[in-house]
Amino acid sequence: MSPAFLNLIETTLNGLMAGVMYSLVALGFVLIFKASGIFNFAQGVMALFAALTLVGFQTGQVPFAHLINAIFGTDLHHWGPGVPTFLAILMAMAVMVLMAFLIERLVLKHLVNQEPIILFMATIGLAYFLEGMGDLMWGADIKPMNVGLPSGGSFWWEDVTREWASEGSEYYGMYIDTLDVTAALIAIALVSILTIFSQYTATGRALRAVADDHQAALSVGISLRTIWVIVWSIAGFVALVAGIMWGAKSGVQFSLSLIALKALPVLILGGFTSIPGAIVGGLIIGVGEKLAEAYIGPLVGGAIENWFAYMLALAFLLFRPQGLFGERIIERI
Repeated sequence: MSPAFLNLIETTLNGLMAGVMYSLVALGFVLIFKASGIFNFAQGVMALFAALTLVGFQTGQVPFAHLINAIFGTDLHHWGPGVPTFLAILMAMAVMVLMAFLIERLVLKHLVNQEPIILFMATIGLAYFLEGMGDLMWGADIKPMNVGLPSGGSFWWEDVTREWASEGSEYYGMYIDTLDVTAALIAIALVSILTIFSQYTATGRALRAVADDHQAALSVGISLRTIWVIVWSIAGFVALVAGIMWGAKSGVQFSLSLIALKALPVLILGGFTSIPGAIVGGLIIGVGEKLAEAYIGPLVGGAIENWFAYMLALAFLLFRPQGLFGERIIERI
């Protein structure tokens, strides 16, 4: 094969891997929207908060250390060497479940049957609150994350693909980040489990019933408050997974919360109510922006990767606003 064709394959594969990372964030949006009809603007910040909490437990950092030191004049920083990674993940998951309970108790139960825009504004406030809370608890400095995931290029893959090139051509093999491959496998497992849970369990059917009509769900004995705690806990788990993947890739920093913006085009393409759609939309966005940057970017001065996804989402809004897998909404007027 020619080096040009192999470069096309490499760009496509890297686009697929990047798309999976976007899809991990989009999954949290889809879960909450399916179960409650709420577009959770705080999902990206939840991923940041989960990652900060995990690193804090790993390193033995004292929560609110800066605030405690400022008030009492102490010099607290770490309570010990930290806990093992697996235990830290479990503790971070427990924090996300506790957060889901508090969100339901303090916010959602007061907004039953309110207009969607009110619920959306509540999640905006929640996003800013969690971002400030994360800063107070763990500090704003960039934190490296090490959870034992493989990272860097695969030399084996480079050696294998180098042999695919035509004889005599200068080709050095394809670069594929092993962390992205791991994220892809985890995303496939998550989508499979969540799809089965949503479609074939009583709780999953209850989630869909609550999304369709709060009052009707209550009338048949479905506990709205319990369902909201469950779905926000699951979304917290997805946020933790996304935070681990993005944190391991680029460090845990507050710009991590901006990955929610990249998830918006993914949701528009895949549909706000489809779990598989979040994955397919992410793959389309990932491959599209990588190919556009590689082959169209040089013609227009580069940086096309930053806005290509939003232009593609705009086109979908014009011609298929429900997305590829979203439910078409027909209202009688």
